[in-house]
Amino acid sequence: MTRLSTVLRTSTAQAHEDAERSPFMTRLLAGDGIPADFSALTAQLYPVYAALEAALDRFASHPVVAAVHDPALARTDRLASDLAELYGPTWAARRADGSIPTLPATAVYVDRLIRLDRPEALVAHHYVRYLGDLSGGQIVARLVARHYGVPAEALSFYRFEAIPKRKAYKDAYRARLDALALDDRTRALVVATAIEAFGLNRAVFTDLETARHRRPLHVA
Repeated sequence: MTRLSTVLRTSTAQAHEDAERSPFMTRLLAGDGIPADFSALTAQLYPVYAALEAALDRFASHPVVAAVHDPALARTDRLASDLAELYGPTWAARRADGSIPTLPATAVYVDRLIRLDRPEALVAHHYVRYLGDLSGGQIVARLVARHYGVPAEALSFYRFEAIPKRKAYKDAYRARLDALALDDRTRALVVATAIEAFGLNRAVFTDLETARHRRPLHVA
């Protein structure tokens, strides 16, 4: 049987590429955006990770989730720290009153995570977000620092000090995925959910692109 990590990589390749090449991310990483674009992206990631990590807490004792769950990956508190740097100490109040909005696609993404009732589906979301953070996320951090002067203090989300050897960690992560004892139907669920997760991310990027044409979305 083909390894699950291989099936995930090949089956999600198009959805992954579609998300990466969205107009918003293409513009941001090319240096054709403005600093507020990065702030807006960070503001959308916060509720996503809050929901994702709440789901991980709910399913932490399930063996499938336990195989990949690692506190060293937790990002919610880091996003909060970054938002404080980007928006100042009133960022949480501004989120609460809607002046830093949760975009519609982000709300849909969060709702999907809140409603997850299969731990195997949660593993798919875990794979898409955290392996992306350890890979392409590192490129994002470098490029926004270079293009927009984003300070290191606002990029803690992208730092994994407890994981100094990212390639070795990712290899071990994929090995843990491959060791999961899943039947064909459950493997198909994981793959389908991973494809959906990339689509959810792409929808957030689409909303961010739409919102940037209605400036000000929110001002850092």
